[in-house]
Amino acid sequence: MHNPKLSKKFFIPLLFLICFLTFLVVRTLTYSYFINRRFRACTNTIFTTDISGNPLNLHYTLAYPESSGIKDYSLSLGTFDPTQLSGQKILLENRRTMINAFPARDLSPDNRLTQQILSLYYETQLLPARQYLLDEALSPSLGTQAQLPILLAEYTFRKEDDVRNYLKLLTSVDSYLESILSFEKLKAQNGTFMSDATADRIISQCSTFIKDPDDNYLASVFSEKIQSLSGISEQKKAAYQKLHNQILTGQVLPAYQSLIDGLYLLKGSGKNPGGLCQFAGGKVYYEYLIKSSCGIYDTVPEIQSRLIHQFQTDLSLATKLMGSSTATPTFAKDVFLPISKAQTGTLSGIFSFSAGLIDAASGLSFTSTPSAAETSPEQILEDLQKQIQTDFPAVPSTSYEVKYVHPDLEEHLSPAFYLTPPIDTLSPNDIYINRHANMSGLELYTTLAHEGFPGHLYQTITFASSAPDPVRYLPAMGGYVEGWATYAESFAYTYYQPDSTDGQLAWLNRSLNLCMMSLLDTVIHYNGWNQERCATFLSQLGITDNTIQKEIYQVIVEDPANYLKYYLGYLQFLDLQQEVRELAGDTFHLHSFHQKVLSAGPCQFPILKQWILTQYKT
Repeated sequence: MHNPKLSKKFFIPLLFLICFLTFLVVRTLTYSYFINRRFRACTNTIFTTDISGNPLNLHYTLAYPESSGIKDYSLSLGTFDPTQLSGQKILLENRRTMINAFPARDLSPDNRLTQQILSLYYETQLLPARQYLLDEALSPSLGTQAQLPILLAEYTFRKEDDVRNYLKLLTSVDSYLESILSFEKLKAQNGTFMSDATADRIISQCSTFIKDPDDNYLASVFSEKIQSLSGISEQKKAAYQKLHNQILTGQVLPAYQSLIDGLYLLKGSGKNPGGLCQFAGGKVYYEYLIKSSCGIYDTVPEIQSRLIHQFQTDLSLATKLMGSSTATPTFAKDVFLPISKAQTGTLSGIFSFSAGLIDAASGLSFTSTPSAAETSPEQILEDLQKQIQTDFPAVPSTSYEVKYVHPDLEEHLSPAFYLTPPIDTLSPNDIYINRHANMSGLELYTTLAHEGFPGHLYQTITFASSAPDPVRYLPAMGGYVEGWATYAESFAYTYYQPDSTDGQLAWLNRSLNLCMMSLLDTVIHYNGWNQERCATFLSQLGITDNTIQKEIYQVIVEDPANYLKYYLGYLQFLDLQQEVRELAGDTFHLHSFHQKVLSAGPCQFPILKQWILTQYKT
């Protein structure tokens, strides 16, 4: 029999419980919402503060900074002063404390990932191994003095304000280079200055840049850009061109001459012609470089063990394939050192370039007879977009254009490079080809895969399509970015010659070359191998030309850990794929794996590994 009193007795507590639970849910959701909003406000402050203080990064990162609320920003290159580490240390510690103060459990997955990336980034930059007297702004190929003219030449003129900002930047080149020279003098006083061989190569590079003041490539490039800019009268264009020539010949080129003169005077003070480990604290500084520039936190012995294992594996497989292939694998007979993103980041008071050019690591040769007909770069990129559909997620809708390096820049630039678009427009996506490199066949095909699809361009626009927190674009993640492009490039060798083992053999040849250079990087900078010992190692691999042996040694001495970004980064992706295969078993799909890697975006490899494996374990 129904008892209304009994029903009422139980109904009121039940109603109270439902209301209480609803309150808890709403309170939790509201709390989480505001925590995530506060976190994004915090990272946005970091982004706007750092990007506003670096005019080149700002220009390459945001086409219209005023639309992002950035109206007051520096138009000077500033000064290079790594001696101010105490102030930077305080800033980094405050940033890390501020970021870690947010409870990770209440953050969204994307914000939690950003927190992990920034926290590890700040922690790495605070390592005691980061000794400023071992920092180096100059090197023949990747140094500031080599990259700066290229970044200035590629400076886009979208509106008249860009022209004025560019000219203002030019006026600060002299004071900026002067600050670098002051730091080099400090290094000389403390016994950490470069060797005479490196100084001579930098002097030669600077001398080439200024050898013909009346016909400098910055002048011709500026002239073309200003003439193509609409909305400005011919009279104004002429006035801007006259002012540019005055600044170029009156300040910029003399500043390079002053740098040359200063380096000449410092020659003889550099006592170490070898790797970083020859300096006091150099071994731990090299470990710091691997962490900061490559995003890899393994010990150097572990890295060497991994490289040796891959070398043996690839060599064994190449030997087996040789019997059924018409191609001939050969170790590199020339060395190409690509211009890459600077690895110092954007948080310090040290000026750095962390946006703009991303370049191929090609130049290590492979001799084969192309089986595919010669096609245009545009046709190759179209073909690559079709070929990758089985292995990679769909290509986001985007426009791109193949351009050719200005004739005056051909001698100074790599065979090809991808120019990253501003994050607020995601266009233009330009791939530049250097006619001077005379690429064709397999070399052109795989280089365009590295720069385009499924390499740099594809990775950039795929990550951007998820509308990530802008702060993610600040820390330079060279290992992920260049490692992905090298990993992606490896697929193109099969796409090019699908019905033959020649493509696979070609990739093995390239892998062996990059592995060789990476191994030499570690033994030179960590174990102290000198030029003679490296020459013996290279001779055993069939590279017996003494001039080539010296060049290989010298480029590795001048840019420690550079090759590791490309090849060790590639191996990180390869190993992660294998680990996921074993974990997923029959459910593994390469397409899905790549989707997860691309959605995570550029980050340090321990964080990427945890992020990916967690998704497969749940």
